[in-house]
Amino acid sequence: MVERELALELARVTEAAALAAARWMGRGDKEAADDAAVTAMRVMFDTVQFDGIVVIGEGEMDEAPMLYIGEKVGMGVPPLVDVAVDPLEGTNIVAKGATGALAVLAVAPRGALLHAPDMYMEKIAVGPRCKGRVSLEAPVRENLHEVAKALEKSIREVTVVILDRPRHQQLIEEVRSTGCRIKLITDGDVSPAVAAAYEDSGVDILLGIGGAPEGVISAAALRCMGGDFQGRLWPEYESEIQRAQSMGINDINQILTIDDLIKSEDVFFSATGITDGDLLRGVRYFSGRAVTHTLVMRGLSGTIRYIQATHHLDKKPLFKDNKIRIRM
Repeated sequence: MVERELALELARVTEAAALAAARWMGRGDKEAADDAAVTAMRVMFDTVQFDGIVVIGEGEMDEAPMLYIGEKVGMGVPPLVDVAVDPLEGTNIVAKGATGALAVLAVAPRGALLHAPDMYMEKIAVGPRCKGRVSLEAPVRENLHEVAKALEKSIREVTVVILDRPRHQQLIEEVRSTGCRIKLITDGDVSPAVAAAYEDSGVDILLGIGGAPEGVISAAALRCMGGDFQGRLWPEYESEIQRAQSMGINDINQILTIDDLIKSEDVFFSATGITDGDLLRGVRYFSGRAVTHTLVMRGLSGTIRYIQATHHLDKKPLFKDNKIRIRM
């Protein structure tokens, strides 16, 4: 069992990444923003009391200098855990100063997180009242009517979030034909997937194709909240099929349920807002201070916490001599 005190430690990790990335908001340099978030998150992991292995991260060892798949993080003491990270979910969002960027991670006992390859995944995400009512095998129209029934809404009151991509044109037309409302987003589908579990978020269901690693992280949050998630890998190349099979996913067409993606109830999820969004407020700066807004939760207890933290920046400089120095 993973210790419950870990929740606050994970909040500190996503706070650090958010504080580092937020300085790049609207500056048009997504690589710099991502690098800042990755470096800050990696530094903070060294203070966390667990023995973690990154199973979803910034890429393979030869693709990423840190937080790469297979990297060991933490202080090297029990518990043994899997770690899934996205230090900056929404690089383009931060570069443009748009809404909905997050620093996000999930942690579960060793072997409990699906080792999802870095490729696309077809997704469907809903909240607790819709659990068991939707399926990737069902027609879009049927799924949306089931959501309307479960939420006791008119079909015209149901809001669907979809990434605004050419690949989704047919899906968008199908949804429009039902009379549902659509919210098109430019990037970052973790936030709306989690928002689907909140009745007052304005999001009822997430549909479409996005990153598979982000799908696992979204599923971790929804597992904590009693929501539902299904995914199906959507490879573009033969090499991606081979990569998935090498990671133990033999049937590329398999519908991956939330229990396939997150194999333990004892899962933690932490997200800190970088820019304002439906789920969290972004980092705000004041004279010598910054305020962060973090969501942290645990599946085993079902506890959901919002943490608003004030950081005195003169006591925890993020950068010194081009190196991150963080005291959280």
